[in-house]
Amino acid sequence: MPRSATSARRVEGTERPVLLVVEDDLGLQRQLKWAYDGYEVVAAADREAALALVEEHRPDVVTLDLGLPPDPDGVSEGFATMEAILSRAPHTKVIVASGHGARESARRAIAMGAFDFYQKPVDIDELGFIVGRAFHVARLEAENRRLQEQSAASPLAEVVTGSPEMLRVCAMVERVASSNVSVLLLGASGTGKEVLARGLHRASPRRDGPFVAINCGAIPENLLEAELFGYERGAFTGAFKTTEGKIELAQGGTLFLDEVGDIPMPLQVKLLRFIQERVIDRIGGRKPIPVDVRIVCATHQNLKQMIADGSFREDLYYRIAEVSITIPPLKDRGGDPVLLANHFLRRHAAAQGTVPLRLSPGALAAINAHGWPGNVRELENRVKRAVIMAEGPAITAEDLDLVDSAETRPVTLREARAISDRRAISAALAASGGSISQAAKLLGISRPTLYDMMRDLGIDGDA
Repeated sequence: MPRSATSARRVEGTERPVLLVVEDDLGLQRQLKWAYDGYEVVAAADREAALALVEEHRPDVVTLDLGLPPDPDGVSEGFATMEAILSRAPHTKVIVASGHGARESARRAIAMGAFDFYQKPVDIDELGFIVGRAFHVARLEAENRRLQEQSAASPLAEVVTGSPEMLRVCAMVERVASSNVSVLLLGASGTGKEVLARGLHRASPRRDGPFVAINCGAIPENLLEAELFGYERGAFTGAFKTTEGKIELAQGGTLFLDEVGDIPMPLQVKLLRFIQERVIDRIGGRKPIPVDVRIVCATHQNLKQMIADGSFREDLYYRIAEVSITIPPLKDRGGDPVLLANHFLRRHAAAQGTVPLRLSPGALAAINAHGWPGNVRELENRVKRAVIMAEGPAITAEDLDLVDSAETRPVTLREARAISDRRAISAALAASGGSISQAAKLLGISRPTLYDMMRDLGIDGDA
């Protein structure tokens, strides 16, 4: 920030964030050092010196002039420097400034992963605003990474979210985990029902027992009973040995019945008896077998409507739905599509052994514009495809096969600001555990202002 904006905010003894200025004009170097006294400003005039300072200081923000020696009248050396900086410090926010072919340079810089672009001649106040915003975003992202590292051992560590809607779901899962009640997870396909079921198991007293999952909709009706209850040797043709079913295999742990709405009516009767009495009969067996398991079910179907239609037993419903939790679709989780996209991008880039990849502004706009009918599963599949298809360090909307969602038009400043504000607010809410007051402090705005912004952006949240 310029001197006038930062002098009142400096705290004695507080370590100042490092701003790296890469600029071959020594006069402008001195001017920026004087103007941005709220930061620890270090300067370099060429690529070699810039990279040495990146290694030494690990700056959160870099301002970079594209016209560097030995190509001061072009942009090749500047772009090479930016690529080298981001390869060494991928979380760094690089703000590119140039007077050379500004429009084309801006497009190229953003596609390569620049945080923002500024056309020369430099306006100290305007550039200061961009620098301040870059530090703010870098601080929020660093806080999110710190929280994710802290929660790596959490039972719900696999749930990546910053939306208040999903944070409430996670809180409900953690609250019911310590009890032995049966839980019904409701939500569309791909919303993460099994991820939450596994998290519930890890958070429960049964965490040391097995977690056994079975997709009731993926097994033919005539085989589902044998899969669930097991069978004795000779019970039917092909039963050459006694085999335990999934229910027995879950002894002392958790049984997860996915797509429970697909269980046929005759088998629902047998399942109800097991849940009520906690004993099973194998097919062909004559001796009841006691089983101690916790029941967690999931479905994308409307079970209450199925009860009305006569295709699902009402008494079974009340046995499996002692606690019912509805998981919102991805399109209703403010900020989560981009958060999850970056998570999957890191995971699959590491699995493929590729260089660090970033989402281009066009990809971010396409992700936010897409309706995600396939939810988290669709998002992960598209990101995995993009990691394989990408030709450069920046993932594009084309790599994600989301060109239609991006509408192939430039994002307006209003839309870009809304996207940026939504990401920042969602990240702050995630970092503060959903607390509006703490999120407002992180964002540097008042609580009423945050409420107004959340209302305008359609972000839900509780005080």
